[in-house]
Order: sequence, then C-alpha cells, then structure tokens
Amino acid sequence: MDFELSDEQRGLVDSTRSLLSSKSSVDRARALIDGPVGYDAEVWRLGSQLGWPALAIPEADGGLGQQSIDLALVGVELGRGLAATPFIPTVVAADTLSRAEEVTKSKVLQSISEGALIATWAFAESGRPWTPAGLQTRAERSGDGYRITGSKASVQDADAAQVLLVDAVLDGAPARFLVPADAENLRIERQQTLDVTRRYCDVTFEGVCVPADGLVAAGDAAQRSLARTLQLHTVLVCAELVGIGERLLAMTVDYVKNRVQFGRPVGSFQAVKHKCSNMRIRVQASTAATYYAAMALDSGRADVDHAVSVAKAYVSDAVNEVAGEALQLHGGIGFTWEHDLHLYLRRARVNSLLSGDASHHRERLCRMLEAEVLR
Repeated sequence: MDFELSDEQRGLVDSTRSLLSSKSSVDRARALIDGPVGYDAEVWRLGSQLGWPALAIPEADGGLGQQSIDLALVGVELGRGLAATPFIPTVVAADTLSRAEEVTKSKVLQSISEGALIATWAFAESGRPWTPAGLQTRAERSGDGYRITGSKASVQDADAAQVLLVDAVLDGAPARFLVPADAENLRIERQQTLDVTRRYCDVTFEGVCVPADGLVAAGDAAQRSLARTLQLHTVLVCAELVGIGERLLAMTVDYVKNRVQFGRPVGSFQAVKHKCSNMRIRVQASTAATYYAAMALDSGRADVDHAVSVAKAYVSDAVNEVAGEALQLHGGIGFTWEHDLHLYLRRARVNSLLSGDASHHRERLCRMLEAEVLR
C-alpha cells in the first residue's frame, strides 16, 4: 500500500498540528485534571471547525465523506498533542449511525458533524472480554420500545456526551441502541484511572426505556455493524498510540542532545544512541502497521481483521516500550509531576488496554491462523 499522504491529507495533518501547538494542548490537559469538565471544549470547538467529527460522515448526512485513514491521521496528531477531546468515541458512534439502515439519524449526524453534539460508545463491561461474547447487558422488548438493564465500564467522556451508542443482547444476539445520556434510570459515574487527562466512566442502566426508533441495528446487521465498530475503534486507539510514540521520541532526542554529563551531551554515548534508534524503529513500525490497518478497513480487504489485530498487538507493546525507554533516558526528571513525560506514559498504558490488549489480539491472530489451517 502507498503510505504517501495526499495534498488534502497533508493539509489536514498540518492544520490539526498547528491548532494543537497554538493551544498548548498539554498545558490545557493538565488544567482539566480533577476539574468539573472532562475535555477541552475550546480545542474541540476549533477542531470541529476544521472538520474532525465530520470527516467520515457521508456528505448526504452533512459530513465530509472521507475515510478511516483520515480519522487515523487526526488521531495521531491528537495523541502527539495529548489532546483531551471526545474525538474517538464521537466519530466511532457517527460511523455506526451513518451505516445504519433504519434509524432516525440525519439530525443526529448533522449535529455531530457541526460539533454541537458529543456521542460516545458504551461497549466494554467490567471483567469481560472486549468481544461480542463479553456482552451481558440485556435488552428486552417493552411495549413499542425496549428496556435496557446492565452496566458498562470505561466509557470515554460519557459524562460529557449527549447520546450513547449502547451494545446489548436482545433475543440472544447483539443489538445496538442510541440512548440519550439524560434518560431516566441511567447513571454515569466517573472512574479513577491511570490517565488523569481523560475521563472514563461507569454507566449503569437500571431498566432504561428506549423508544422503537432508538434501535440502530439488531441480528445479523448488528453483528456486522459491531464488527466494523470494533475494527475502527482499534485503529484509532493505535493511531493515538503512534502519536504518543512520536512525541515521546522527539522529547527524548531533544533531551539527550542537551543533557550534559561528564562534559558531553549524553546523546553522544553509544548506548543512548542505540536506545533512541530502537525507539525510532518501534515508532516507524507502529506507524506502518496502523496505516495499513486503516487502509485495509477502507478498502474492504479480506485480511482486515488480521491487519487490525496485528496493529494492536504490536503497537500496544511497542509504544509502551518506547515510553519506558523515554523514562529511563530522562532519568530523575522524568519521574516528576511537573514534567510532561508521565502524562504521555499514562495515556499509553491506558490505550494499550482499550479495544483489547496485546495478548487479546495475539489470541485472535492464533485463532484466525487455526481457522485458515482447518479450511
């Protein structure tokens, strides 16, 4: 595949990077720690003007009609800037709605594309695998609508969202629902996580009533839709990890060039050079794996599941190794609260678990290989 950016993609990357640089996203993210608002509203507003949430929404629904690779490019920059925005859950929910067959979606998608509405995806459940088999939240028919009972964990920016895309089991199979965040009997509580610059929440459904038009997909359509959402979410988490890795590498190279020990920059020592070289190799390989997965998703290649799991299995470990080396090469200063390094390390650790950790995706790859051998 050709990883060379088009002029339009380069413009998207440059404008996003310029916005994040001018707004000092890391400093603003620090200001949000333990604050009443879980995301940077100003950066999200300006990003919406650049078209972030509208990128992959079809033009017929008010979007820009771009592809997953374009979302990934933005994701890399958001990771590099440690931006606290609801980008990933919002665009993942929008992608699902834009592909739904029968749902009152036009108004919702239009609001998302304008940045006026934040959506999130409620899928993961405590102690359960990041797969459809892990779903225990139940939906049952109730009159003309549905009633949802259960709980979700690690729902990003649920306390800031207006709507939630909720996955549950209906009639023994996955089903997908669009649920207002202010629905009666729906409770949202913030989790305490390692990533202090981003909000994750527990969401509890105690018999939440959903009207008939709140059903996004059911049966086979829901299976296909959920598979697509899992793929896209995984790619975007990998993209953020790539941006984190790029930033950690740049921070480290700059530091070892200027840190003097024994009368010379520590970056001149052979052992330090080797560590920086290994960091660069891991970041470059992570970039290639992530871009390939995004482009495979866009092209509908038969190996898309394989590509996505290869990316997540590799990138989760590689960027955490980069973070560890960065911490080692920064020495004592890297352990201080005032230094930005630990904030990137925290997000890298959390992102490596989202959408399934490396072990989860290696197991998926083994099962795929076994299925190919048995065919």
